[in-house]
Amino acid sequence: MFCEKSVELIRELHRMGDGQLPAFNEDGIRQVLEEMKALYEQNQTDVNEAKTEGKSELIPSIKFRHSCLLRNQRCIAAYLYDRLLRIRALRWEYGSVLPTNIRFHMCAEEMEWFNQYKKSLATYMRSIGGEEGLDITQDMKPPKSLYIEVRCLKDHGEFEIDDGTVILLKKNSQHFLPRWKCEQLIRQGVLEHVIS
Repeated sequence: MFCEKSVELIRELHRMGDGQLPAFNEDGIRQVLEEMKALYEQNQTDVNEAKTEGKSELIPSIKFRHSCLLRNQRCIAAYLYDRLLRIRALRWEYGSVLPTNIRFHMCAEEMEWFNQYKKSLATYMRSIGGEEGLDITQDMKPPKSLYIEVRCLKDHGEFEIDDGTVILLKKNSQHFLPRWKCEQLIRQGVLEHVIS
């Protein structure tokens, strides 16, 4: 049937929860584009035939195929736009470095878009807030306290805080650190917030 493959792309995204990025379905996109090309070519043939031979009975099928073309176009645009929204949200959740399993699900064009978005956001953050800029990705929720207790989930190496103190982040070590300094590492899975 017409438009089934394009609707399946939308269903695939809908099945995944928010914050999750399914693998880019290049095969599904290609199949939809091939269907669109076939519909367009059939329409061109029928339009030429209807004009030259005056066959008005072809008009309903031409209109139907044109509607299918428009639907496929809307579905592909919705699929790609939803993926970009998810990728943008991942930048705010994980920071400028995405985990490998998420990058694996992105196509080359999406990686390029992510890098451009990351650069644009960094440029904007440098332009506000004085000399050092302002990191607007920090404190997505208002903090209850300025310092939190964290446990290191994997070896990360040395970590310097504002007062110049260098802390060695080793697996299973616990530290009392400024929230804004370790929030990014919590999102990356290096640290976990210890709630006592």
